[in-house]
Amino acid sequence: MNFKKHLGWIIAGAVVLLLVVWCVTGYNGLVSMDEKVNGNWANVETQYQRRADLIPNLVNTVKGYAAHESSTLENVVKARSEATQMKLDADNLTPEKLAQYQKAQGNISAALGRLLMVAENYPQLKANENFINLQEQLEGTENRITVARRDFNNSAKEYNVAIRRFPKNILAGLFGFDKKSYFEAEEGSEKAPEVKF
Repeated sequence: MNFKKHLGWIIAGAVVLLLVVWCVTGYNGLVSMDEKVNGNWANVETQYQRRADLIPNLVNTVKGYAAHESSTLENVVKARSEATQMKLDADNLTPEKLAQYQKAQGNISAALGRLLMVAENYPQLKANENFINLQEQLEGTENRITVARRDFNNSAKEYNVAIRRFPKNILAGLFGFDKKSYFEAEEGSEKAPEVKF
């Protein structure tokens, strides 16, 4: 009789222990995934900041050759200013906030596109070593932005799937792990921009 009672307590203890271990490992796994999403968001912001840091040098280089194109230069500076003022917290990336952020970054891309098209009218500028270097850095940064956004979306997807699957969805609900938003293609991005060189 005593043996059955002790065996019952041992089994109950083992079940509780397994449940605790599952909760701890599940929670820690969700924390790791959440931090990966946050880290990838920081990488996205870093690449956008890198682009923003290149813009003043590019504008100043173009200004030296195309001073009368002041409205184009002012639009680039204005778009940069608006985009760098917008800060998003990785833990609060709502679709609306992310869309506003994307729009501000899209405005920079459009303004830079116009600036580079203006530069095409100035052969001396196109041959300027500083301009060529800045243009190459900007192109590389745009590629890095694309990679950082893709990595962010992949980690957000992995995280979102984990918090929605049973039984981790129970832990996610208990501990407040909320769904993360994705970067989405900008409206009209299905059409390739026309760039003439």
